[in-house]
Order: sequence, then structure tokens, then C-alpha cells
Amino acid sequence: MQNHRESFKYTYSANEQDEIKKIRSKYTCGEESKIERLRRLDKKVSQKSTAYSLIIGIIGALLLGCGMSLVMTEIGAFLALGKTAAVILGIIVGLIGAILVALAYPVYNTVTRKEREKVAPEIIKLTDELLK
Repeated sequence: MQNHRESFKYTYSANEQDEIKKIRSKYTCGEESKIERLRRLDKKVSQKSTAYSLIIGIIGALLLGCGMSLVMTEIGAFLALGKTAAVILGIIVGLIGAILVALAYPVYNTVTRKEREKVAPEIIKLTDELLK
């Protein structure tokens, strides 16, 4: 009898190798590449401005809804405000909410502009290095 040693060799496809490299890079202590840093800085700018505008918009929408609810329902009687006081309070709260909703987009633009000004020198430096 002969002893046969058969081995099996498997190579991963390109997609699987990319996934393996991506997972491995999470656990290695290497420095991030310049393109990764560039992506991270760009993403950071939009995330901060999106968060601020969402918070303002959501609070504004909730206030607008509360104001409409005070005007159109009998909640004023339940809160012992009286019908006239509830309508006036509802209009005031609703207007404040509408103003906040309207301010969400300008806040997004303002925060984005300021954050871009902060990271612009580093982004320009990284792009110059990558384009050489």
C-alpha cells in the first residue's frame, strides 16, 4: 500500500480577498492611509451638520405638532387653560416650531461651511500629496 498525501489548495476570489483585508485592517495597529484619512475628514464634516439640522428640525416639528394640537383639539380644556388661551398658546408654540423647522436647512449650511473651513488646510494638504 502506498501512502498518498493529497492536499487541497483553495484560493479566494478578489471580492473575498478584499473583505479579508478589510477585516484584517480593523485589527492591525497600522496607521490609516492618506485616502482613508481624507474620507474620514470629509465624512466628519457632513455628519456634524446633519446631526445639528436634524435635532433642530425634529424639535421644531414636535413643537409645530403640539401647537396644532392645542389649536384644533380640546386639550386646552383638559389643561384648564380655556379655549381662547389654548388657541393663542397653540398659535405661539406652532409658530416657534415652524420657525425652527425653517431654520434647519440654514443651520445645516452654516455648520457645513464652518466645518469645511476648519478642515480645509488638512484636506488640501492630503489631496496635494495624493495627486502627486
